[in-house]
Amino acid sequence: MSDHFRLTLAQLNPTVGDITGNIAKARAAWEAGREAGSQFVALPEMFAVGYQTQDLILKPAFVRDAVDQIEALAVACGDGPVLGIGGPCPGEDGKLHNSYYILSGGAVQTVTHKFFLPNFNVFDEVRLFSRERMQGPVSVGGVRLGIPICEDAWYPDVAEAMAESGAEILVVPNGSPYFRNKYETRQNHMVARVVETGLPLVYLNMCGGQDDQVFDGGSFVLNPHGRPAVQSPVFDEDITHVDFDRTPEGWRARDGAFVQHPGAWEQDYRVMVESLRDYCRKTGFGKVLLGMSGGIDSALVATIAADALGPSNVRCVMLPSEYTSEHSLEDAKACAEALGVHYDFVPITEGRDAITNTLAPLFEGTQPDLTEENIQSRLRGLLLMALSNKFGEMLLTTGNKSEVAVGYATIYGDMAGGYNPIKDLYKTRVFETCRWRNANHRDWMGGPAGEVIPERIITKPPSAELREDQKDSDSLPDYPVLDGILTMLVDDEASVSDCIAAGYAREDVKKVEHLLYISEYKRFQSAPGARLTRRAFWLDRRYPIVNRWRDEG
Repeated sequence: MSDHFRLTLAQLNPTVGDITGNIAKARAAWEAGREAGSQFVALPEMFAVGYQTQDLILKPAFVRDAVDQIEALAVACGDGPVLGIGGPCPGEDGKLHNSYYILSGGAVQTVTHKFFLPNFNVFDEVRLFSRERMQGPVSVGGVRLGIPICEDAWYPDVAEAMAESGAEILVVPNGSPYFRNKYETRQNHMVARVVETGLPLVYLNMCGGQDDQVFDGGSFVLNPHGRPAVQSPVFDEDITHVDFDRTPEGWRARDGAFVQHPGAWEQDYRVMVESLRDYCRKTGFGKVLLGMSGGIDSALVATIAADALGPSNVRCVMLPSEYTSEHSLEDAKACAEALGVHYDFVPITEGRDAITNTLAPLFEGTQPDLTEENIQSRLRGLLLMALSNKFGEMLLTTGNKSEVAVGYATIYGDMAGGYNPIKDLYKTRVFETCRWRNANHRDWMGGPAGEVIPERIITKPPSAELREDQKDSDSLPDYPVLDGILTMLVDDEASVSDCIAAGYAREDVKKVEHLLYISEYKRFQSAPGARLTRRAFWLDRRYPIVNRWRDEG
């Protein structure tokens, strides 16, 4: 019996539905493990099909394809280390499981099934998979590995059952998406499992973007008492070989590669970049465009796009009207030039005049109001979509979370687009994110270093510029107040009385609550965007469109 065990952690980025491509990545990781002399190569949860698949996993042909390719992978990887890979497993009783396949000797040695199925936030696993009884450890190279799958390790039951059944090392394959400060939450749960069982624990996460979610990697290894031995980078693909030694007290991981993680502001920005980068790569878009207003939101989205795809793949379009200020014209051009992106200037005056003349007989006897403002926004949306269609560039929309929350955007106008990188970023954080990007540059950024967002864009009062001397504060509370109320109502599900007790004026709270509820239909039709928090608009927060209830507290 050997007193040494080498395990290869494959922190990789799968693509949902690309079973062939994911299996090829698994094969390459296995070969890297074989070259390194590993006994076991581990891939993340549901890696064979990508994660999350949502209802795609309910299609029997999809599951059959996945199982067939996993079995073929077992044959191809028969001469070398044992391989662990996540994938769907149909049971003989017709039930479907979220499972982890152990491939050894040219065949599927065993399959372990997930016990705790998450059914909150972005997860719907109760409606997709069936729970299986708790299972014991599997033997790999003479070492008994307990394999709690993701959520199984967030509670003591499964890990304790595996330890009691003889597990010597816990290996936890995950598909755990990012939200702000989640790494500390994960690590706290895993430390608890280590303390409870007295076993070393390997936490393996995937990386990469899928729709609104970004899986942030950050895999790690803990020894008993919670001492970290290995820490992988966040967001990047990484293959790490971890060595364990048998000691009188049991198996212990040797200290290995330990990558320090960046702070929360950088991680949020990286999520927005990676989500757009992978959304474009995995859907087949190589180029994007957006309306460049001279305001802070479009400047930040342009910067994110340049960092995600490279400046040569970004088109910014200024679409001015008579209400567009000289400052906005100057600032939009200056930002585009600083980023090195393509810049177009397309006035909307002629198109707006034509629409106004067309509608004049029908609008006779009425006064100009929000309708005329929205016509400008919708005309811009039409022109941008025309450019998108003509040149095959995906249109980005640029509404921040504050605007998305209260409906301060025009449906079929500035809401038009295929993706919104800042959808889960409140306006007050938009300002700080711009300052952070101007002061910092990293090698994963495709855009240039330095002040790419002119200071005047950050400091001037925000305005939609749809009428003379318009300011956002004409229609909304100042953003620090608005964001404070929204954080309580949306992120914390606080009551009106809670907000008032926190010091906000009842008039402001009730106005924000009203706008939040009546804007649900807009959010229902809005583009997906990067998830940064546990209460992002879409899967995290599912409210009815028709809703008469209001909090009168």
